[in-house]
Amino acid sequence: MIRIEAVDHDLATGKAKDLLDGVKAKLGFAPNMMKTMASSPAVLEAYLNFSGSLGTTLNAKLREQIALTTAEINGCRYCASAHTAIGKMVGLDDGALMDSRRASSHDPKTDAALKFASALIVSRGKVSQGDFQAVIDAGYTEKEITEIVANVALNIFTNYFNETAGTVVDFPAIEFPLTTRAASA
Repeated sequence: MIRIEAVDHDLATGKAKDLLDGVKAKLGFAPNMMKTMASSPAVLEAYLNFSGSLGTTLNAKLREQIALTTAEINGCRYCASAHTAIGKMVGLDDGALMDSRRASSHDPKTDAALKFASALIVSRGKVSQGDFQAVIDAGYTEKEITEIVANVALNIFTNYFNETAGTVVDFPAIEFPLTTRAASA
């Protein structure tokens, strides 16, 4: 059920219009999540700035995998659908997409990052020393771990926002939730 209406891009004015125009120029369209966030241009601007600043350390595939892990654990159909579509665009195959929703990967380093992301979500940031050591042992630097935390936080925000708003999914539908949830969820 829609609780917060998406802003009609054609009728938007001021800061909301400027931000949505920028999104459309970059992506080719303005997704419903961003049009819904535009009901408060400050929220959309904050999201775009936070999201845009996280594209330099972790590669696009891992960021999408973290987003899928987060969406599955938090039960956000919108984000799971969106990041499945975006994950395909950045080169993730169907197996990697499904594994990511289960917080796992065949690649040991990626698997460690997704397990750490899952632990962050489930523990609400109070990860154990073992969880932290596992991601260090997999080869992640403090800078990379910091950005894993930031990506999880950004995705928790979008999950909560979309679930609260009742954002209409405007990406291809996916099976949701998985019948076998992430192990630590």
